[in-house]
Amino acid sequence: MILADKIMNERKRMGLSQEELADMLDVSRQSVSKWESAQSTPDLNRIIKMAEIFGVTTDYLLKDEIEQKDPVALPEDAAPVKESVRKVSMEEATEYLKVNAETTPKIAWGVSLCIGSPIILLIMTALTEAKGISETLAVALGVSALLVMVAVAVFTFIMCGRKLEPYEYLKTREIETAYGVDGMVREKLTRYEKTFTMMIAGGVVLCIIAVIPVLIAGFMLDGTDKEYAIVYMVALLLAIIAAGVQLMIRGGATMDAYKALLQEGDYSMEGKKATKFGDKIGAIYWPIVVAIYLLWSFLTMRWEITWLVWPVAGVLFGAICGIAKAVMKEA
Repeated sequence: MILADKIMNERKRMGLSQEELADMLDVSRQSVSKWESAQSTPDLNRIIKMAEIFGVTTDYLLKDEIEQKDPVALPEDAAPVKESVRKVSMEEATEYLKVNAETTPKIAWGVSLCIGSPIILLIMTALTEAKGISETLAVALGVSALLVMVAVAVFTFIMCGRKLEPYEYLKTREIETAYGVDGMVREKLTRYEKTFTMMIAGGVVLCIIAVIPVLIAGFMLDGTDKEYAIVYMVALLLAIIAAGVQLMIRGGATMDAYKALLQEGDYSMEGKKATKFGDKIGAIYWPIVVAIYLLWSFLTMRWEITWLVWPVAGVLFGAICGIAKAVMKEA
């Protein structure tokens, strides 16, 4: 039996996924996959670590003629092998903060594009009555603009995600920073706290006052003019909310980067466990929300109302994650 087969068999015997074994060995899941398919071979340090994890000798892993594993004798009360602590150098921490600073504005703009994507459709719909534009043409242009904006946003998310992917371990694993990293990050965090407060406060205020134009149009106008005005004001509402959310994302993402390196707040070990659970929920939850929003919007064409899906979904998601975090702390 060759090394590739032994790695696969022992991993399965231990009940580990490729990703879990990769985390223990401080490598990528793709590396484990290549080892098991004999496309590459692990270095000696990784083989020694695997022998410890699997409870076998290195001879068993390395020598093809040894078919029966030779278990390593361990005390009965020996603790199970724990996931190794990921060490973060000054260079790696600095590079992560740089990548985060580059991707955060792009992600924020992508979210703003998603929120503001119905704006052109709303305006074109109103113009079909006010200016006599063909309804078919107006809807075609509006929907085309919506799809283009969402497509650009999705492309942005994917590209930014690829850049941030090497640093995902900061959200899921225990880390140990090199000398000087903690001090550097805390210094930046101290300087940033005032900016963070202003950006979050500004974003919240914008989201609150965004409804004011709609209320004014609803109370001050009558008849056909009222209908047109409300549609335009809903478009303005979405634009203001998009600006507010962009501020909150920019502020929050930068703060999260500092907290991740310091392992504080949501990035403490307890917080990371809750984050893993929240990510699993979010992977199912948000696509369902998007589907509900689009289905409701296109069936009713009441974009001035359907936007309420997002704040409601956001509050519910926060509540679900909060409950999950409380349950995990008690467990």
